[in-house]
Amino acid sequence: MSFSMRTNGKLLLTGEYFVTEGAVALALPTQLGQSLNVNGLKATGEPKLVWKSLSSEQEVWFEATYNLPDLNILECDGGDDKDDVAESLQNTLKQAQSLNPDFLDGNDSWEATSALEFSRDWGLGSSSTLITMIAKWALIDPFLLLKRTFGGSGYDIVAATAEGPMLFQKFNGKNRWEKSNFNPTFKEHLYFVYLEKKQNTREALVYYMISTPEEREKPLPRITQITHDIAQYTKNLEDFDDLIAEHEDLVKSVIQQPRAKEIHFSDFWGEVKSLGGWGGDFVLATSNRSEEDTKEYFRSKGFNTIFRYDELVKEY
Repeated sequence: MSFSMRTNGKLLLTGEYFVTEGAVALALPTQLGQSLNVNGLKATGEPKLVWKSLSSEQEVWFEATYNLPDLNILECDGGDDKDDVAESLQNTLKQAQSLNPDFLDGNDSWEATSALEFSRDWGLGSSSTLITMIAKWALIDPFLLLKRTFGGSGYDIVAATAEGPMLFQKFNGKNRWEKSNFNPTFKEHLYFVYLEKKQNTREALVYYMISTPEEREKPLPRITQITHDIAQYTKNLEDFDDLIAEHEDLVKSVIQQPRAKEIHFSDFWGEVKSLGGWGGDFVLATSNRSEEDTKEYFRSKGFNTIFRYDELVKEY
């Protein structure tokens, strides 16, 4: 009755914001992810679920005990947000129960351990990876579980189990996706830089949703075309730079927020593109200079978490 699974983190290379409206987006699964291991516990008293969450340093950052089947919180420990984490996990598990009444029905006790391979602050999908694994454990649809909990387009659920880049679209209320051939020959010029701030997706969407439906709909065809051009036809760094700069300008025209390059890197020689909600998490940077020069530039600006493309993206 044990369960074990590992999932990928995610990056959204194109289609941020507009993916919720039906634009085709290019999703990149990351080599760093999260695992979940569940084992039965010897029965001692009432059935319960003992949960532990490990950081990328293999340290326990959260733990809680729930009774079964009601999932009432018996105790929890962790950081300042331990109560919020305990309640969020409780809600996720309860929603899983509502979709499968046999899940955690209270006949057995369990010990579950989740383990992150990246920092919780990086925005690589600590929630979506967990949603995917809990859904698999509970034998339910992960998209339904996501809808009932954190919400979102669902591209991150696809990335969680993808073997490489994927094209994703919400079409007529349904999710559809396919393998992408994105495999840039210039990947040695691509870097991912963490902006030292975790972005709240719901807060980021506020700027998007206050725009009119007409303003949001107008760029959709071009966003989709940029996605396809990047995924299939871009053969050199110069063309790639032009496309991501145009993509940034289209997003800016709707959310009326400055680009990350304008805020942090106005003197950078390459291009910079936000990945997901603007204002935090990772950006993609392109550079035709050496890796040493490129990393030194970002470090001089106070941004020390920098990955080469091939260090972070999972490829076929």
